[in-house]
Amino acid sequence: MYRRTLLIVKNRKAGLGFIFLTLVLDTLGIGIIIPVAPKLIAKVAELPLDQSATMVSLMLATYAVMQLIFAPILGALSDKYGRRPVILISLFGSGLDYFAMAMAPSLAWLFVTRAINGISGANITACTAYVADVTPPEKRAAGFGLIGAAFGIGFVIGPLIGGVLGKIDIHYPFYVAGALSLANWLYGYLVLPESLPKERRSGFSLAKANPLAAIPGLARYPVVAGLAITSFLSNMAQFMLHATWVLYTGSRYGWDELQTGLSLTVVGITSAIVQGVLTRRIVPKFGEFKSLIFGLCIGALGYLGYGLATEGWMIYAIITAASIGAVSQAAGQSIISKAVLPTEQGAIQGAMAAVVNLAQIAGYLLGGWLFKVYVADGASVRIWGAVFFTSAALCALAALNALRVARSRPKAEGGRGPVSQGQGQATTSDAQ
Repeated sequence: MYRRTLLIVKNRKAGLGFIFLTLVLDTLGIGIIIPVAPKLIAKVAELPLDQSATMVSLMLATYAVMQLIFAPILGALSDKYGRRPVILISLFGSGLDYFAMAMAPSLAWLFVTRAINGISGANITACTAYVADVTPPEKRAAGFGLIGAAFGIGFVIGPLIGGVLGKIDIHYPFYVAGALSLANWLYGYLVLPESLPKERRSGFSLAKANPLAAIPGLARYPVVAGLAITSFLSNMAQFMLHATWVLYTGSRYGWDELQTGLSLTVVGITSAIVQGVLTRRIVPKFGEFKSLIFGLCIGALGYLGYGLATEGWMIYAIITAASIGAVSQAAGQSIISKAVLPTEQGAIQGAMAAVVNLAQIAGYLLGGWLFKVYVADGASVRIWGAVFFTSAALCALAALNALRVARSRPKAEGGRGPVSQGQGQATTSDAQ
């Protein structure tokens, strides 16, 4: 019995270590190509860089549409067959796709590679469910903070590598991203244990894997359904920034690939510190709902700062202050995971991923449109901060909705209580 317990603990540590490395390398791969992707798209499409915003947003939206479709499918498949096969297959697909993107001879080819990468990139669903499988409820905020730290570390190194390599050759970052993804797949094939025992697996059905059916399924968990709205609004705000950051900083401050990469590296450093260190202290001290609302308010102020910054150096100061808002991500994920039955973690995480993907699609398209209309050369009325002001408004609405959910959720008698799995709702009373 003692040896079996030690083996379980050892396997959990190995699994969490791999998931952490997987997300680091996944984000590293994404971070590597961010500084150069708009330039590659403009080159293939034969457009001026600041006039390529519409094409960039459409390509990003293609990626998000495929994630929308396949996130619940991968989540449901991981509930039936386990997390390990889903994660490994998606990693292998990502590696091959980066190489295909590097060799893209046409715009249509780029769209196809983005679609494939969207399918394989939906592995975040299984990764999140894996963390929920191997961490007890009271430690899930820290576990999800580890996920956030992995994303932060990936963004520390990735954009810097992409900026440096992109100045040498625009294709090099894609080759490096592909090599890293395949190396991670091989590592996972050798060391990753399965986290979901057979007795906790559930059946697969088309209704469960249908992205349109997965989102209404959130209604079984009122707290989760309420926070899905917050997630949609806050993620839409963030993806508007993602769609336009390279183009915006290039147009307003004259930044090149290396300067853009450096700014994103600072984002990664500050996010890693907040989610890997501060989250462990802030969430237990103030409670999950207070941490969530506080983080969203900081995010809204950060977007306002980006829109008002007149000099490039100001961006770095704003990034440092706004990074504290990253605490909201781990707090929100922890609330949701505690509200869900163990047998439905994958499906619910898949539905939440679908909500994020809808936010991606809307954010990418709206961000690209706002950039084209108000920022790009030829705009009839130039409002430099139009994208970021809109993001600030969305983030503020997300905070107000989170406050509404916090005030309306069921309370446990006597203060903080356990998850009420019979009703499928969290009954913690950490804060109003």
